[in-house]
Amino acid sequence: MAITKGFRALVDEAMAQVTTYSVEQVRERLSDTDVQIVDIRDIRELNEGTVVGAFHAPRGMLEFWVDPDSPYHKKIFADEGKEFILFCGAGWRSALAAKALQDMGMTNVAHIDGGWADWVKQGAPTETLEVQKARRAAKV
Repeated sequence: MAITKGFRALVDEAMAQVTTYSVEQVRERLSDTDVQIVDIRDIRELNEGTVVGAFHAPRGMLEFWVDPDSPYHKKIFADEGKEFILFCGAGWRSALAAKALQDMGMTNVAHIDGGWADWVKQGAPTETLEVQKARRAAKV
């Protein structure tokens, strides 16, 4: 069976329909309590670290975690006062994911252009999983 629309066309369509922020724009908002950064990378990619303060929601579970009718719903996504800014490795999966969430009705979602690769390349703040886990445990 021939592919009639490739991944690049899907990503380009998503990019045209979702809010896209640069690394610098997101970096300036890291301390904004109305912003939640969401790391949608696969668990195996997290060994490299993550964005400071990011919440991990694997791409394969994202729609289930967002939907309040899902048995897998995560309350963090019910906060309509927050803007959820997604990122992945290069910005392709996060564009597709942001589009999917918009298709579900979310209006408070965006993604980071260039993803983790550009975040690291530009020297934006990162943290290890151990630091992130300790910070979260301290909040409980």
